[in-house]
Amino acid sequence: METVIRARGYLYGFHELTGRADNELDEVLDLFRQAGHHEFADTIKTELLGRNVIDRRWTFQIVDDYDKNYYALFERLEREARENFTGGVHHLRESEMKEARTTPGHPHHELS
Repeated sequence: METVIRARGYLYGFHELTGRADNELDEVLDLFRQAGHHEFADTIKTELLGRNVIDRRWTFQIVDDYDKNYYALFERLEREARENFTGGVHHLRESEMKEARTTPGHPHHELS
């Protein structure tokens, strides 16, 4: 689950950075126009500004599809496995490691 959460974060980062780059094109267009390059600015505006990043899709649509078609199922099955096989314990392996590695009664080694 932690790996898929990280993957989702990278996807959201891709979405955010691509959107930021598209928004920054407004300044780029202004700078090209100020420099007298109106035709090139028009090319950027018509061909790149607002362009789909993949066929017919902006990044928010990719993120939405990932969440709906993959992440939600992964999350549901992880929750079911945890409830059915670990008694609902999150981070079972880490919880067991903490219990095995702490020194009872020692400061900052409390279990809960």
